[in-house]
Amino acid sequence: MLKLNQIQHVAIICADYEKSKHFYTDVLGLKIIREVYRKERLSYKLDLEVGNQYQIELFSFPNPPERTSHPEACGLRHLAFEVDEIIQAVDYIKQKGISVEPIRIDEFTGKRFTFFADPDGLPIELVEK
Repeated sequence: MLKLNQIQHVAIICADYEKSKHFYTDVLGLKIIREVYRKERLSYKLDLEVGNQYQIELFSFPNPPERTSHPEACGLRHLAFEVDEIIQAVDYIKQKGISVEPIRIDEFTGKRFTFFADPDGLPIELVEK
């Protein structure tokens, strides 16, 4: 039987590396663990920490195809982060000039949540603890 312990990381490919690096580090406040340029692939790889764990790899590649979002396509649907206080988190994101959907309540968990998008349109969800 296969036993999965946890999600080890999520890989994200971006169109504009500097813009996405700014978004994930300066806007969302993720800590940089390692940044490397892979010359043979013309690609950056940025390892980011969420909650004191290595969890996100941000990649750049030359001319990646755009993400299909609407209608929903197969593949990664969204990236979700837990926050202590959703109103405070939403206010912070809005102060950074990012549009945020209205806060909703999950009908099954009763938790408050909302969505916004990264620079490439990847939906990001905030869920209140």
